[in-house]
Amino acid sequence: MGKKRIKTKDEPEVSDGAKKAPEEQAAPRARHMGSRGVAHVQATYNNTLINISDERGNVVAWSSSGSIGFRGSKKSTPFAAARVAEVVAEKAKKIGIQDIAVLVKGVGSGRESAIRSLANHGMNIDYIKDITPIPHNGPRPPKARRV
Repeated sequence: MGKKRIKTKDEPEVSDGAKKAPEEQAAPRARHMGSRGVAHVQATYNNTLINISDERGNVVAWSSSGSIGFRGSKKSTPFAAARVAEVVAEKAKKIGIQDIAVLVKGVGSGRESAIRSLANHGMNIDYIKDITPIPHNGPRPPKARRV
């Protein structure tokens, strides 16, 4: 339900849903990014998610093992994490990101294989940092049992 077009004498009739001629279509704007980025790898017991962001923190490429097509317990495997890293590395290469810093969060089994796969697919890894949250003091212990 778009706007109705009014046909003038010198322009051909074009309906709302019709495509424009190739010369009239706007070319996809190539985002000019630096060649550096940050890869955030979150490896949980149930899934593996990888985001690649630019230096400002804007996410430019992401994927997860569930979005690729793995289901159930296969999502948390190292093989699924490697496939996720391949997909994200290809997306990042198209944008122009070559050098990445890797921040790893979580205790899942896909941590190492995701990093290896990023390195094997042409990404230059500057450094790897583990940012898994660790409790400093933990929750309050239960009350003493009275018998």
